Amino acid sequence: MASVNKVILVGNLGADPEVRYMPSGDAVANIRLATTDRYKDKQSGEFKEMTEWHRVSFFGRLAEIVNEYLKKGSSVYIEGRIRTRKYQAQDGTDRYSTEIVADQMQMLGGRGGEGGGGGGGGYSRGGGGDEGGGGGYSRGGGGGGGGRQQAPAKQSGGGFDDMDDDIPF
Repeated sequence: MASVNKVILVGNLGADPEVRYMPSGDAVANIRLATTDRYKDKQSGEFKEMTEWHRVSFFGRLAEIVNEYLKKGSSVYIEGRIRTRKYQAQDGTDRYSTEIVADQMQMLGGRGGEGGGGGGGGYSRGGGGDEGGGGGYSRGGGGGGGGRQQAPAKQSGGGFDDMDDDIPF
């Protein structure tokens, strides 16, 4: 039977990305990502939060994009897979480290200091398939037909007070 190793996370960076370069010149970026679950305590009735921290690694062009555009507090959507590595500590005991290897990243929210706009960019690791290029990275979210489309804006002659209260999606 086939197996699946897929992780989807939406969270905020706990620190600026840490970037280093391999001998081949390829970039590797590591981030700490916080995700928070909110739930209602059955006994007290209070809402509580539980934050989980994840180590996420990016490689190649995606790592360079992370280094350039993300910083502490940035909100991101990440798709990837779980990888557990085994290593020996200085005392000789076996240790394990679990991390997410990111395949895709979408910046959420607007850019600080630049007016308006919501969104950001979507990026994915290349890797063969039918993408036409061998390897490399491609910018996602282009003009394909599979995305959500907005309805055309209504034309009105008035100002802010004349706007319709309906949400256009």
